[in-house]
Amino acid sequence: MFRSIGFPELVVILVVAVLLFGGKKIPELAKGLGEGIKNFKNAVKEEHDNDEKK
Repeated sequence: MFRSIGFPELVVILVVAVLLFGGKKIPELAKGLGEGIKNFKNAVKEEHDNDEKK
């Protein structure tokens, strides 16, 4: 039923993102998303480390 995103779908998503946000905003959005993912991973790792200590 579900399958991975293929190349055509990825192109459509990127085109829509450029149309919505403009070419200059995309790097800022990607940077913010990357920082958010990094913070989430660090928080999960800290929780895992705290659980191991207990």
